[in-house]
Amino acid sequence: MLLSFASSIAEVKEQPRWKKHVVTSGTHTATAVAADFTGDGKTDVISFFRKKARLFVAPDWKEVELYELEVGNCIHSEIMDVDGDGDMDYIGARYKPGLIFWLERPEKPLVQKWSYHLVDDKVIGIHGLITGDVNRDGKLDLLANSAQPTGDFPNSLVWFSVPKNSRAAARWERHVFADKDAPGLSHYLGFGDVNGDDRPDAAAAAKGGHTAEPGTGDWFAWWEAPTDSTGVWQKHLIADKQQGATNIHPADVNGDGKTDFIASRGHGRGVLWFEAPNWKLHDINPDLKSPHCLTIADFDRDGDIDAATCAYESRIVAWFENDGKGAFKTHILDEDQAAYDIRSVDMDSDGDLDILIAGQRSKNVVWYENP
Repeated sequence: MLLSFASSIAEVKEQPRWKKHVVTSGTHTATAVAADFTGDGKTDVISFFRKKARLFVAPDWKEVELYELEVGNCIHSEIMDVDGDGDMDYIGARYKPGLIFWLERPEKPLVQKWSYHLVDDKVIGIHGLITGDVNRDGKLDLLANSAQPTGDFPNSLVWFSVPKNSRAAARWERHVFADKDAPGLSHYLGFGDVNGDDRPDAAAAAKGGHTAEPGTGDWFAWWEAPTDSTGVWQKHLIADKQQGATNIHPADVNGDGKTDFIASRGHGRGVLWFEAPNWKLHDINPDLKSPHCLTIADFDRDGDIDAATCAYESRIVAWFENDGKGAFKTHILDEDQAAYDIRSVDMDSDGDLDILIAGQRSKNVVWYENP
């Protein structure tokens, strides 16, 4: 198997390769996000390590410390204009003790303090955050998971609406939409209208394994949003017996007008997609080991959805080119990079999407320039 996989890698190396840029190196980093945080038109990066949120200012990646937690690090993060003042703020999540907070970008972000605000500290085991307009009011909300079987909201999925006065609010309003029916150490979330009723739904995956409650995990599922999004949503199983399931995103993969799912087994092996309406499984790349992160985007700008991952045990960065009908070609970008987190973002403002990676075992934050 290893010889076969090595041979397949040689056949699909990207020519020319995407150029690799190092933002920072030398420390274990689980999450990184990118946006113009300074207002100069350049895309900057915020990552979290050694208990601190750190801004790296483009193009030279000067480091500015933003905030320090007393305990722990952020395992995931998001960006949102929380206070509606026209600039991007930072949202961080700590796994345990459970914590979600946001840092308010000040008028002078390189010299003024980024104020800390609490979102929630009752949900335990937050592994994934995602933004989306859940209640269709034209404003972004925040979705998160409760991966642990403990606390007030065990094995659940929640969404938070931003308070009207976000700077003064004690915490955000919490809505538990998957009430104790997401067991087995859930990981990351997907968001989008799955069934075509014009209401956005949510999807999640759970890795299972020896640290999970016996008989739980190893599944992909989606939750159907009701008319009242503040209520409990209906769970639909996509597939079980999916060892190490971690990531899932809704998208029309084959151009038939139906919403499919692109997924990965980040604590197992393989990137795959499920075809609607019966969720037939198709392999995208069955060989990559620990593709813990997953992003979907139209990387080649041909009008269909592609995907990308970094497999931390295989130490391979790859993007997967969709032919528009659901057949994918693997393009290898790097063979010496690990990751925990990946984002598709236009880092160089040239109109195409690049790839940003927070390297966990490779102890770095890097981005790959789309040629």
